[in-house]
Amino acid sequence: MIEQTPEGRRAFILANTRLQVPPHTPELSLHLADEITPIWRMTEEALEQIGLPPPFWAFAWAGGQALARYILDHPHLVAGRRVVDFASGSGIVAVAAAKAGAAQVLAADIDPFCRAALGLNAAVNGVACDFTDADLLDAAPPPADVILAGDICYEKPLAQRVMDWLGQARRQGALVLIGDPGRSYFPRQGLDKLAEYQVPTTRELEDMEVKKTAVWALP
Repeated sequence: MIEQTPEGRRAFILANTRLQVPPHTPELSLHLADEITPIWRMTEEALEQIGLPPPFWAFAWAGGQALARYILDHPHLVAGRRVVDFASGSGIVAVAAAKAGAAQVLAADIDPFCRAALGLNAAVNGVACDFTDADLLDAAPPPADVILAGDICYEKPLAQRVMDWLGQARRQGALVLIGDPGRSYFPRQGLDKLAEYQVPTTRELEDMEVKKTAVWALP
């Protein structure tokens, strides 16, 4: 079993990932799982036995890579501003925002392992980010200038709830950007497409080796 403490989670991540560069964001280094790290081929049953939720934080998903790429290429969108990275996972988008000069970055994810992953990944990239494991969907969006969300529409009920919440953030005045690799429940209608990328991935994670992934803005 994993020691469910900050130190235990950090030690588990270090033991089961390796430092590598995501293919679409060569400026960043992250602790990620791949075919030569133990966690890569753990079954759901094996994960449950050691007390580990699905390790979304161990992978650089296409939506997050695209959104991080867009932020790194357009730093003026976040420079000097308060940024929230919703469902941060590995923290790739939060780290990109901090690299691009955000005044404050809050990464949010309900999985407590993401705190450890973000801490490791922020440190190796020489930036600082805050973290919360509170479910932000349970309240109004926090005060922020920019809200970023990568790959958040993979389940139907969650997708609608998140999009409603992001819409509320937009009405409060935040710039809302979403990275999505063509998930079935992502509502493209009524959104502005800002960029499209071909993001390398693997067939173990996705249904193809390259995912056409777009960055969208709530108008």
